[in-house]
Amino acid sequence: FSHQPIQHNTVHMGAFQAQEKELVFDIDLTDYDDVRQCCSSADICSKCWTLMTIAIHIIDRALVEDFGVQHRLWVYSGRRGVHCWVCDDSVRKWSSTLRSAAVEYLSLVKGGEGTIKKVTLSDNYIHPFIRASLDVVTRYFEEYALVGQDILGNKEKCEKVLALVPETDRDELRKEFHKKHNSVQRWEVLEKKKMLHTEREIMLQYCFPRLDMNVSKGINHLLKSPFSVHPKTGRISVPIDLKKLDDFDPFAVPTISHLCHELDMIGKDEGNGKEAEGLPESSRKSRDYKKTSLAPYVKVFEQFVEEMEKSYKGRLKDSDMQMDF
Repeated sequence: FSHQPIQHNTVHMGAFQAQEKELVFDIDLTDYDDVRQCCSSADICSKCWTLMTIAIHIIDRALVEDFGVQHRLWVYSGRRGVHCWVCDDSVRKWSSTLRSAAVEYLSLVKGGEGTIKKVTLSDNYIHPFIRASLDVVTRYFEEYALVGQDILGNKEKCEKVLALVPETDRDELRKEFHKKHNSVQRWEVLEKKKMLHTEREIMLQYCFPRLDMNVSKGINHLLKSPFSVHPKTGRISVPIDLKKLDDFDPFAVPTISHLCHELDMIGKDEGNGKEAEGLPESSRKSRDYKKTSLAPYVKVFEQFVEEMEKSYKGRLKDSDMQMDF
């Protein structure tokens, strides 16, 4: 900030400004309600959580390979979405204009509730970012969209997909769909039709990440910090281990009440003499979290911080060698 936060009431309103902040991304399953078949609003399940897995794979790859970002912390919000904190020094100093440009680059799904077709690809050229994103979507599409969501499972669902197909092909596809028995078979019919980008556009509309631009572009926008407690679910907002991304289960994340119970049990064990005698109480309490279900998530966070420290120390060493003070 331009002034110490504690002084914000002592300076002119316009003089107290944020100088830098992490670039953050907010992805919420509510924004997928037009394509989710299993849940809506604040509800989530293991089926639609796959959308968050896809989103993290796509956005994280782009941050590293397209933007050259090093330090990203992905965090479960505690309810129905994920947050990403990009902490590289250079990115923290980005203006709102640069942040908006980054979100625009990472966005494909355009239009509100009244828009039927929300993804349109160029006739002649598909950007490398889109190609890489399609590679991710393709890995999950059959199991998630065709089997899990059953997006062509009945007449109503078929009509929703057909609305994204060129009008000249709809009647023929509608007749062919009627002859098939499930979503997988009907999708095969659509694939064989060999329409220019229609198949890809449908896949992206149903699976591509939907970012909240307002969260990312503003330097003043607030976002719940890691390890805060979600007021609705009581779940802890925990870091996600990208090495085990496909195994992350939002329903296995501990709640504050469960952690309190675990800590109570630890206290009882200590009272029964199971903890090493002679250890200062303050030392015991500082280590208590390592015995709870929160421990693996704290480890992910510690590893993230350690990587940032290594990077910072490396820059200091380079600066010293160049006599750049």
